[in-house]
Amino acid sequence: MTTPTLHRRAVGALVLTSLLWSTGGLLIKSVPLTGVTIAGTRSAIAAIVMWLWLRRLRPTWSPAQFGGIVAYAATVTLFVTATKLTSAANAILLQYTAPIWVALLSAAITRERLRWYDVVTVAAVMSGMVVFFVDKLEGPALTGTFVAVLSGIAFAFVALCMRAQRGVATTETIVIGNILTALVCLPFSSFSGADSMAWVYLVALGVVQLGISYMLYSWALAHVTALEAILITVLEPLLNPVWVLLGTGETPSSYAAIGGVIVVGSVVARGVIAVRWESRQRRSFAA
Repeated sequence: MTTPTLHRRAVGALVLTSLLWSTGGLLIKSVPLTGVTIAGTRSAIAAIVMWLWLRRLRPTWSPAQFGGIVAYAATVTLFVTATKLTSAANAILLQYTAPIWVALLSAAITRERLRWYDVVTVAAVMSGMVVFFVDKLEGPALTGTFVAVLSGIAFAFVALCMRAQRGVATTETIVIGNILTALVCLPFSSFSGADSMAWVYLVALGVVQLGISYMLYSWALAHVTALEAILITVLEPLLNPVWVLLGTGETPSSYAAIGGVIVVGSVVARGVIAVRWESRQRRSFAA
């Protein structure tokens, strides 16, 4: 049972989680290593932190879990790579398109019907994505923007596979996903040029930005409403570019700002409408 005190603590934990997640852009930008090196090291450290928390893994090795593990490894690797290649704003805001990919993939794979608000959101988010590519991107920045889109699609597969697991061994999926990321990325990593501060940032990425934040998130979700989870976690894509701006001086382009407002606004609005619509439907059915 969630008491008012427990609920307040959970909301606070969710806010802290979003703040920790949002430091990813700045920390990744601050490490003078390749995206593959950062992704592998961050996940290796995070896996250790999560394993110490769980103490014992109980994977089911179901097809859904295998899919979730692979999709998670792809997500974190693509996101770090995108952040190194393009602006932090492009990377995080385009990854935040994941909910619309979930809707489209659900319709294509599981034949779930798209609700009216899904259709509107897909159209709005797609228009926001177009704005990103109107910008004068070239070379690594253009590649990074495409990679960011792929990270959003991979993240959508994580959500779909997690849903298919029906709450069984989902934490194990994340832990093993981090282990897989480390196993795949570290053999291709190079730490040449990594000074002591680079290692401080890498440890912060693994322990705080990914490890501790996930533990807080998984605990908080059991004590907050779906609407609170949607509204509070939107702090991550909003704050990520701010910390990068303050720390490195990287300024999001006007196109990224406009596209970001459209994407984030559409996804949040869709989440709010979906929660209220489903609540209304349940009340109607009960009556």
